[in-house]
Amino acid sequence: MSSGNNAPHPARLLISALPDFPLVRPGDDLAGLIGAAAVRSGMTPVDGDVVVVAQKVVSKAESRIVDLAAVVPTPRAIAVAAEVGKDPRLVEVILSESRRIVRKRPDMLIVEHRLGFVMANAGVDQSNVGPADGIERALLLPENPDGSAEGLRTALHARFGARIGVIINDSFGRAWRRGTVGIALGAAGLPALIDKRGEPDLFGRALRVTLIGFADEIAAAASLLMGQADEGQPVVIVRGLRWSAPALPGAGLIRPEAQDMFR
Repeated sequence: MSSGNNAPHPARLLISALPDFPLVRPGDDLAGLIGAAAVRSGMTPVDGDVVVVAQKVVSKAESRIVDLAAVVPTPRAIAVAAEVGKDPRLVEVILSESRRIVRKRPDMLIVEHRLGFVMANAGVDQSNVGPADGIERALLLPENPDGSAEGLRTALHARFGARIGVIINDSFGRAWRRGTVGIALGAAGLPALIDKRGEPDLFGRALRVTLIGFADEIAAAASLLMGQADEGQPVVIVRGLRWSAPALPGAGLIRPEAQDMFR
């Protein structure tokens, strides 16, 4: 990491998934698991590294799991479920995590999450959630993704003494493009957003609107190794990045509603 205002842009990055990462269970010490895996693999963090962690393992460690058998859907959830063709219990969980419904149609429910994310199903997921024991489970987003990232950063710094960044990664669809990409739900120890406005381009012209979603770009790169199915690589270390902007949590990436033309 550079401390100046114009950190030189890296020419090469090393992006490595921690191999043989164990299955995470509710209440696990996730920072401890990451630290142990890093030592086993010979990839202990150094200054400037960014540790990218999949949201699912964070949510599991934080016990953000709901047993759908215990969910009693409200009349509103039952009505919405009939419109979109989803399990009313699942819709009840989604609505409980949401501020409002943004769009809905068969098999699609776009909401504004209570944390401000506009996303499908409030991030409530049933894939890779638990063992095949007949219990229907749903996994919620962390209560505070930025806080989760800061907790991991603090614990890993205490163990290794390295000044690192941490990103909590999730997969998002986008209103204007097809396909999902990795994005930063939470971030700590790095600037989630870098404001380049006023800086010169190659020809000296001042940039007017350029804001770089730095944490999102890192999350997307890490997703290439994390995968979306059964890859089992939920922790990725990105090495070789440089930045000079002050740290900004992931919440800084959320576009204010007044500037959001898609809402």
